[in-house]
Amino acid sequence: MTRWHRLPICAGALVAVTLGARAADIPGSDAAAQIVGLFMQSCVRFAGDPVGLRAWAVHAGAMRPLPAEGQQAFLYGLPGEVFDASTNAGKLVLISETSGACSAMADSASGTEVVKVLEQVMAQAHINFTMTHEDDDKSEKILHHREYTASQGKREWQMLVSTVKGTAPGEVMLTTSP
Repeated sequence: MTRWHRLPICAGALVAVTLGARAADIPGSDAAAQIVGLFMQSCVRFAGDPVGLRAWAVHAGAMRPLPAEGQQAFLYGLPGEVFDASTNAGKLVLISETSGACSAMADSASGTEVVKVLEQVMAQAHINFTMTHEDDDKSEKILHHREYTASQGKREWQMLVSTVKGTAPGEVMLTTSP
């Protein structure tokens, strides 16, 4: 897609994948582990806290804000900030909307595998979750969406997982909103 050409690959890598785990501890392909790890560390951890999320992203070391043109390619006019979280394994972005919504996006991962890994990681992290709705996108026929409600203690999230249908790698977007 055209927005990905604005995203260079950073030399750094996300070392920790989920709350305290290492990338090697996450089952599945590197691409699925990377996007789920980024999502758990950022969007799940900082849902509803864009200031905390952005401070974490800057201090994480492997991320830097995209230039203005790249920001708008992912924000579609919404206020927020977008970070390049790419690794040597693939292109990743972290999208922090000022409203508190957060998305982690990969240019290429198996949607089936990402969903499997995400559900395993949430269970391992003792996050209660329920898929509340599932359907195909009405305008982008190749996309499939899964909506979840999730909670851990007093924290609650709404999650949307958007993937390309089937097992072939394609764009993946994981989103939380408080």
